[in-house]
Amino acid sequence: MNEVIRLVFLTGGLLALMPILLLITLVVAAERWWLLRRTIKSGSALHRQLRGLGYRNIGAMRELAQTYGKTLQGHLLATALASRSESADELENHLEEEIMDSMPRITRGLWILDTAVTIAPLLGLFGTIIGMIQAFDVLSQHGGPGKVTGGIADALVSTGAGLLIAIIAVYFVNYFNSLSRRIVQQLELIKVVLINRFHTKGLADEAGTVEHDAGRRKAQLARLEA
Repeated sequence: MNEVIRLVFLTGGLLALMPILLLITLVVAAERWWLLRRTIKSGSALHRQLRGLGYRNIGAMRELAQTYGKTLQGHLLATALASRSESADELENHLEEEIMDSMPRITRGLWILDTAVTIAPLLGLFGTIIGMIQAFDVLSQHGGPGKVTGGIADALVSTGAGLLIAIIAVYFVNYFNSLSRRIVQQLELIKVVLINRFHTKGLADEAGTVEHDAGRRKAQLARLEA
C-alpha cells in the first residue's frame, strides 16, 4: 500500500486517476453491451415476425407494436401504424425521421469510450514526465544514478496504466460501433418490410405462379390447334 501511495505522489497524483478512468470505461461498456445486444435481439425477433405476416395485416401489426413497444424497432412499427401516408414515399420519409431520431440513443455514451482512448495515454505520459522530473531532481541533489533510474522506472508505471486503459477502450469502441451499424441496418431492413406490407400487394405464392403458367401454356396450345 505504501508503494502505491509513493507511486501516486511520484506521478503528481495522476496515477490515482487511472482506476477511476478504468472504472468509468468498464461501466459504460457494460451498459452499452447490455442495451445494444438486447436491441439487436428484439429487432431480429420483430423482423422475423413481420416477415411472417400477411400484407396489410394491420391488426397483427398493432399487436406486435404493443409487444415491442419499448424497443427502437417497436417505435418504428408504431410510426408506420400512426402514419397517414398515402404513398410509399411518404411512409418512407416518416420512417427515416424515426430512424434519425433513434441514432442518439444508439450511439449514447460511446464518446466516453472514445475519450478514454485518447486521454488515458496522455495522462499516463504526463504522469511519467512528472516522475522523471522528480527523478532528475534527486540526481541534482544527491548525485545517485541508481535512484534516478529507479525513479524513471517507477514513473513509467503511469504510462503503462494509461496504455492498458486505452487498449481496453479502443476494443469496446470498435465493438460497439459494429453493433451500432448492425442496429441501423436492422432498422433500414424493417423500414423496407413495413413499406412493402403497407403499400404493396405482396408476392404471388409459388403454387399460384405454377398454376398460372400452366393455364397460360394450355391457352397457347388451344390457339395453335385452332
